[in-house]
Amino acid sequence: MSNVRVAAMAALLAVMPASLTAQTAGATGSATAASQARTPEARIEAAVQAAARANVPASLVRSKVAEGRAKNVPEERIASAVEARVSALVRASDAFRRADLEFATAGELAVAADALDAGVSESALIGIYRTAPDERRVVAVAVLADMIRLGHESEPAFARVNAALASSTALAGLHAEIASQLRLGGLNSTLDAAGIIRLP
Repeated sequence: MSNVRVAAMAALLAVMPASLTAQTAGATGSATAASQARTPEARIEAAVQAAARANVPASLVRSKVAEGRAKNVPEERIASAVEARVSALVRASDAFRRADLEFATAGELAVAADALDAGVSESALIGIYRTAPDERRVVAVAVLADMIRLGHESEPAFARVNAALASSTALAGLHAEIASQLRLGGLNSTLDAAGIIRLP
């Protein structure tokens, strides 16, 4: 082997450790930055910003964080719960926007998100909002959500709630019936879980 080739190889071997070290440091730095960007606090803040862009009241997100911290839930789990809740709230807000409807209160949006989470279709949700009198709307959506949670088929459940919209007494009776079934299974009604106690 010529002296020139030996010298070239020696120079290459001398440079390689430094190059590998730089690459490793760069990869480690990127991984650390990505990890820091995905801390629970950063995830919660990103969810709050996503909610704001969708015109979701900040109180609905902050209350979820406060609830988790009050119960000493680990921050990772709080972040996951907040992300899931914001996703449902944004979906509900988008459904209202596409239907050219507006939610009157944060509570209305919260119950609509609960309904979508329970498996109520967007078309059924919007259908209830279009047909229900203002004072019965939230209860009607909550009862529909609870019926789906209990395993009722979507179309028959929607039909029963729609029929009950004829009077406050009928809707209150259906709500009481479904809430009783939920309690037998150890579950709270959607209205109870949302902290809404107003009945039609």
